[in-house]
This record gives sequence, structure tokens and C-alpha cells, in this order.
Amino acid sequence: MLPPLPQTASLLPAFAPWFDVAGLAVFAVSGALAAAKRGQTAVTLAFFALITGVGGGTVRDLLIDAPVFWVHDPRAATVCLAMAAAVWVTPERWWKDSALDWFDAIGLAAYAVYGAAKAVGYGVPPVPAALMGVVTACVGGIIRDVLAGEPSILMRPELYVTAAALSSSLYVALGLAGLAGAPAAVIAAAAGFALRAMAIRYHIALPAYRSRP
Repeated sequence: MLPPLPQTASLLPAFAPWFDVAGLAVFAVSGALAAAKRGQTAVTLAFFALITGVGGGTVRDLLIDAPVFWVHDPRAATVCLAMAAAVWVTPERWWKDSALDWFDAIGLAAYAVYGAAKAVGYGVPPVPAALMGVVTACVGGIIRDVLAGEPSILMRPELYVTAAALSSSLYVALGLAGLAGAPAAVIAAAAGFALRAMAIRYHIALPAYRSRP
């Protein structure tokens, strides 16, 4: 478990460390896999793992005026680098083509909830707090795709940002309704993951804009 920093421990709910390390680990794996699929070096795998793991949380912390978490806690970077090492030493046959999408889906749901919870702990109002969950969950993947030369997750047809928004907004809404802590977090993360999983499996997408005369 990755415990919170002492100065922020009172601001975060008890479940937060588990969701933090889950988001870090699986996003780091998705970043390392993106580099590994392109035959890159161990250094590149480590860089992709780190930037994907901490990218969204860095932007969130800057926006809510919180200490940037991985700068002040070396354990966050350690988790990312450990995941990169795990991808580096494991056989390629262990990773199917869809592994990147599924790891990303797990991280998306967990980090959206964690980002919203941290924003709420810092006194951010409900709507911006839910948006901070989306930022936490999506920015790292956006950076990863840009660096890898892939179409951005924002430009893919399947639901992605919507799944993150479901997790973060549901967590905030459940808190306002009186259900907070781990139960709300598990429900919200499961809902976001289920939506993203359905989008991956069945290629569910929102209607696209069509030009009008």
C-alpha cells in the first residue's frame, strides 16, 4: 500500500492509498507497454511508465494548489519504475494486443475516483472536483499517446473520457447523498470500469458531430 503524505493524510479518505497505487501501477504498465510495443529501450519504457503514471496527478495537484505528489513522495516514482521493469523482463507473449486497453481501463476508473476524492479533500466544490477526477484519469494517457505518435484517446470513437467522468461524478454525488468512503469509491470505480469495458468490447461511442446546413 502507498500511504498518503503526512501533511495530506487528514484530507484523504482511508481508501485513497489503495486507489492511488492502483492508478499509478496500471497506468505505468500501460505506458511501458506502449513503448515496448515499439521496440524501445529500457530507459524509454521507464520514461513512458513515469509520465503516464504521474501526468494526470501532476496537473491535478497544480490546479488545486496541492503539493505535487510524486515530487514529495519517492514511492510514487518507485511504483512506476517497478512496473516498467516488470514489463521489460516479462516475455512478450504474456501481453496480448488488448492488454494496453484493459490496463488503461482499470487505471482510468481508479484514478478518476482518487482524483475527485483528493480535490474534495482540498475543499474544491463538487463540479470542479469531479472534473479534477477526469483530469487525473485522462491527462497521463493523453501525454502517452502524443509521445508514442498514437491518435489521442480524446479522438478515439469509444467512450473514454465519459467513463472517467462517470466514476468521478458518481463518487462526488454519492458523497453528497451521504455515502462516502470506500463503499462510494468501489461503486463509482466499478461503474466507470464497466462503462469503459463495454465501450472496448462493443465499440460503444457517443454520437459524432455532423455538419449542418
